[in-house]
Amino acid sequence: MSSESWPPALKEWVAKCLGQMTDSNRDEAQAELRQVISEAFTNKTLWTTDWQGVQLQSLLPKPAPQLLKRKLDEKFTTNNKKKKPLNNGKGNGAGGTVFNDQAALSRRAERFQREHELERQKLRGGQGTSQVFSANSNLLSRIHSSSRSASPALWNTDGPESGDRTVDWDRYTIIGTSQELFKDYLRLTSEPDAKDIRPLKVLERTLAELKKRWRQNNDYPWICNQFKSIRQDLTVQRIRTEFTVQVYEIHARMALEAADMVEYNQCQAMLKNLYEHDNIPGCTDEFTAYRILMLLNGMNRSDLNLLVGQLTSKQKSSQAIKHALEVQRALSSNNYHAFFEFYTNAPNMGAYIMDHFVNRERNKALMIMSKAYLALPVTFIRDELAFETSTDVTKFLADHNAPFYQNPNAEDDLKNLNCKQAQLQLSQAYDERYRKAKLKGAI
Repeated sequence: MSSESWPPALKEWVAKCLGQMTDSNRDEAQAELRQVISEAFTNKTLWTTDWQGVQLQSLLPKPAPQLLKRKLDEKFTTNNKKKKPLNNGKGNGAGGTVFNDQAALSRRAERFQREHELERQKLRGGQGTSQVFSANSNLLSRIHSSSRSASPALWNTDGPESGDRTVDWDRYTIIGTSQELFKDYLRLTSEPDAKDIRPLKVLERTLAELKKRWRQNNDYPWICNQFKSIRQDLTVQRIRTEFTVQVYEIHARMALEAADMVEYNQCQAMLKNLYEHDNIPGCTDEFTAYRILMLLNGMNRSDLNLLVGQLTSKQKSSQAIKHALEVQRALSSNNYHAFFEFYTNAPNMGAYIMDHFVNRERNKALMIMSKAYLALPVTFIRDELAFETSTDVTKFLADHNAPFYQNPNAEDDLKNLNCKQAQLQLSQAYDERYRKAKLKGAI
């Protein structure tokens, strides 16, 4: 069965399950995932199952071994007193085993913290080694505290800014106290510290400063890092307000301008959740139009039909969505003239998304044109297919193995494409390059 025929709820559930898998449970979880879907397919319940309520047993947190917990408790009841030698001339008993396990745990925890601090130092330009050792001194107490006060069910692997193991922030919501405007993004691997998290008022000032700096120098790698840091601070504080929507919308637009489709897709996914599930207002029509254009980019007809079928009359009348639907109609009818008119007059940032599949449509248009004409002036192709210059046309034809001209030695503006010779090469180029969409990131 093709994945395109799956229900959207099933797709979201599968993506969620895949995101929760780790190296230790991947094989077991994938086997259980296949079994659950196979049974639903056999029973014809793919469309009737409440997938959000289905839980894979292999992804449930495993209870902590009682022996390990007892050893941790024993370690911390010593109140940092100096341990007595375990041998005492009486041989190696069970106490020696406990001590060795505790030492191994300590070394593992210290090594993990050192690696984390080294990564932090690289991003911050390097700090003194004393900070690394001071951080280590608190690590074992964190392990002890979490092992005694938090059950394994508090840990999960799902969240927009999460790593392989993250804390259930719904239960441990914190309010940040940091007053730093800018902070490098680091993936969280333990419970966040309030002194490292910025409260809402500080984040609002940070956003205003980032917008100003984006207009000044367009340093996208740094700006992106800062936006991810803001998103992380919002997530751990469970802030889901109109400000949250504003942050994701602005980051999504910047990502489009920088052609960073991975970050754009992450922002778009979160915005869909904020709009639809939390009912938080924002530029809903604008980003719904972007979703339509992205589905056109991926040639995902099933999801596109589902999305268009859910649109209201009011939504369809908005400028952005109306434009996206007109693009859809132009593509479905192979009306390349109308398509390039919509491309040159796209509202908002729709043209940035169309940039990702405009060459595909240029190739298709030239395939049609080359069947109808014996020769085409390069200037005509330039104007009809929305190229900036005639040189861009000749470069496009060369990239698609179709640089065949009746007058190859003439200037670009005076060249005429030999359609009969170019036709076969254009068809082969389309099959090789565009028959299957190649996307960065998920829709």
